[in-house]
Amino acid sequence: MRTPLLAAAAALCIVALPAGAQVLKPGLWEINNKMSGGQMDQAMAEMQKEMAQMPPAERKQMEAMLAKQGVRLSPNAGGGMTVQMCMTKEMVERNDMPMQDGCRMTQNSRSGNTMKMAFACTNPPSSGEGTFTFNGSESYTSRMTMRMQEAGKTETTTMNTTGKWLKADCGNVKPPMPPKK
Repeated sequence: MRTPLLAAAAALCIVALPAGAQVLKPGLWEINNKMSGGQMDQAMAEMQKEMAQMPPAERKQMEAMLAKQGVRLSPNAGGGMTVQMCMTKEMVERNDMPMQDGCRMTQNSRSGNTMKMAFACTNPPSSGEGTFTFNGSESYTSRMTMRMQEAGKTETTTMNTTGKWLKADCGNVKPPMPPKK
């Protein structure tokens, strides 16, 4: 399995998590992502196909590794990926945006139940923007656009996301590390 491909997909999911805007509840969240555009459609389909063809023990090991990171691929979702994430009370109060190392938020504004943000990453070199719509304290939807360089060309990927609060106890899902300043 191509781990760089998985890392890129997981990075997109992490970037697509909402700021902890004070209306959201802390606790365990399930984030469902549907990516399209660029080579992402083909890459996600290939990754799911490769996992389906793995011997059962190897597949179980891969799924366990992903689960430790709060990631679960959604079979038959046409490029979908589900991520579970622990949002702490402190993250919610600080309005944190969990991001992978090498990424920083370049813009973050909120009006009513809508938040607009932009980000830039160094590894892989990429940038993007998105809009989140909060539907109360237990759910949201978002649409993100990310641009990255691939073989000298700019690839654009769009991700539509829904997030829902599951419960206050995060269980064994650990909160993401805060971004390095």
